Amino acid sequence: MLTISGLSKTYPNDVRALDDVSLSIPTGMFGLLGPNGAGKSTLMRTIATLQEPDSGSIHLDDIDVLQNKTKLRRCLGYLPQEFGAYPRTSPVVMLNHVAVLKGITDKKVRKALVEQLLTKTNLWDVRNKSIDTFSGGMKQRFGIAQALIGEPKLIIVDEPTAGLDPAERRRFQNLLAKIGQDVVVILSTHIVDDVSDLCSRMAIMGEGRILVEDEPRLLMEKLEGKLWSKVIPTEQVATLSKSLPVVSTRMVAGQTEIRVVSQDQPDCAMALVSPTLEDVYFATLHQHNLQAELE
Repeated sequence: MLTISGLSKTYPNDVRALDDVSLSIPTGMFGLLGPNGAGKSTLMRTIATLQEPDSGSIHLDDIDVLQNKTKLRRCLGYLPQEFGAYPRTSPVVMLNHVAVLKGITDKKVRKALVEQLLTKTNLWDVRNKSIDTFSGGMKQRFGIAQALIGEPKLIIVDEPTAGLDPAERRRFQNLLAKIGQDVVVILSTHIVDDVSDLCSRMAIMGEGRILVEDEPRLLMEKLEGKLWSKVIPTEQVATLSKSLPVVSTRMVAGQTEIRVVSQDQPDCAMALVSPTLEDVYFATLHQHNLQAELE
């Protein structure tokens, strides 16, 4: 169990990146959703001991993360949003190097581990090729391979599928799903479908705060009977948005579908629709923005 209590961080430019963040994250896949600038990367970097918070605490089981960073790092796997490798270096060489850094000095043990990870991430056939030549998806799978060295108890992946094509994204999702059965995996992303497909629990962040936390299924159930839809000419969107709580819009055959959250039918032309996790995401951010305007 990863327990985060009262975590806050303000940068020198007075940007409050974390505002009293508290979470309890059990074994399994946990999704952290939020727009760019919500504080997700700051939270991930703080958990990974790459930066200090101003206040608060983090515990992984019996490890006080902020007081014993070295102990946490021994059981941490981290895949940041951007990472690199030495130029013209193959996965075999790089994984061996990382394994040595993590204290795996026995050559036979290390060789077996590297072979296992290359097979698990479907990189065995390109084990001797330069990482510089890899596609985005292959680089992400290599990133997970290095994150799995040392049998981590906690794995953090930050925006792992951004920029991947649909096939590579699906391969990467399947790999994460297998990993998340036995350890705590935090998936930080702004891609709603990744959380919907993979995570048994999730939270939505906005302006450094945790806005909601629950099972995706339960969050969608809370919107049942309150989500209404209507397709209108695009030029009417601005006007209707002033009189209705429009939480999202999307183009449909040259017109615009608006989605509105309301206890009662907003007008007779609006139809009740079943909510998706994307609707939960937009409705949560919409409500947060309304509250921020009133403060």
